[in-house]
Amino acid sequence: MRVRDELGELFADAECAKAFGSRGRPGWSPGQLALVTVLQFAENLTDRAAAHRVRYGMDLKYALGLELDDPGFDASVLSEFRTRLVEHGMEEKVLDLLLTALKDRGLVKAGGRQRTDSTRVLAAVRDLNRLELAGETLRATLEALACAAPDWLAGAVPVREWADRYGPRTHSWHPPASTSKREEMALVYGRDGFALLEAVHAPDAPAWLRELPAVQVLRTMWVQNYHRTVTEAGAEVKRRESKDLPPGRLRLASPYDTDARYGLRQGSWWTGYKIHISESCDDADDLDAASGGQALILGADGPPPRLITSIATTDATVTDAEMTEPVHHTLAARGLLPAEHFLDSGYASAELIVGMKRTSESPWSPRSC
Repeated sequence: MRVRDELGELFADAECAKAFGSRGRPGWSPGQLALVTVLQFAENLTDRAAAHRVRYGMDLKYALGLELDDPGFDASVLSEFRTRLVEHGMEEKVLDLLLTALKDRGLVKAGGRQRTDSTRVLAAVRDLNRLELAGETLRATLEALACAAPDWLAGAVPVREWADRYGPRTHSWHPPASTSKREEMALVYGRDGFALLEAVHAPDAPAWLRELPAVQVLRTMWVQNYHRTVTEAGAEVKRRESKDLPPGRLRLASPYDTDARYGLRQGSWWTGYKIHISESCDDADDLDAASGGQALILGADGPPPRLITSIATTDATVTDAEMTEPVHHTLAARGLLPAEHFLDSGYASAELIVGMKRTSESPWSPRSC
């Protein structure tokens, strides 16, 4: 309710117009959905919980400017809204509009103090070892082909044998305990995968099959994990040794999320991404001086709020030092470049420090938090 009183209408529908068509059934106001998304994040609500609050909570109805008897919306509308923003490259639009409103109120400004740190983000996929990854990738490709071209698939592979081998998901059964049997199973997966790729790329196969995303993932996964040598005696398939695997930044970690990567942080492995969050950390005296002694928020007591000024998401293999300059470029584009930027030692590098000393235009100074 204070957000509505102090900041008014934060998000105008016109700001999200390019993500919505002019024809079709009427939809919910994108400006209201944007505000619901912000409040949902602030209060750590699921989509269902947020939709429930909009339907029955007087505080959210007030913030959204709704009538008390407004029926609200279905929870699926929120996920559809987020998908639209991502598809149209507007994932930071809400943050940009919010920061603009906060800048006008003097709650965030350039030349102050900010801090940045990173944390891991787990991908919504199962962690798989190399054997499970090969089997699940092949199984997922067969599922996609069974839906796209069932008649072709029935004539291209031994359906009964492969149904027993690739029907269940890899996490629903235990692989052999013997190392030799596990290696044998990995080679069976490798030969079957190459056989399927040959069938898909055969001259008599429909050309569009090879363009299926699952087939593309299978091809990439097999290039990264297997060798095949074709001689007069036939084809020999071998698994790549650990030293022969592609670098982590290129290596696929899941057939379902091709952007997820293996990451290592403080001795702990994870599969997914890394997010870099910057926030203001000014003292109350700094903001009072910037506002000419006027209260920024009526009735507000205590220290000023810590406001997020930048969010950057990368795959898990990108180091903190690689993101120092991109983060500053983002803050500069928003007119929020700090005078002091607090960073841990992971964001500093010899090259970066030397570059700072060579230019007098650098307005920031890395310090350990």
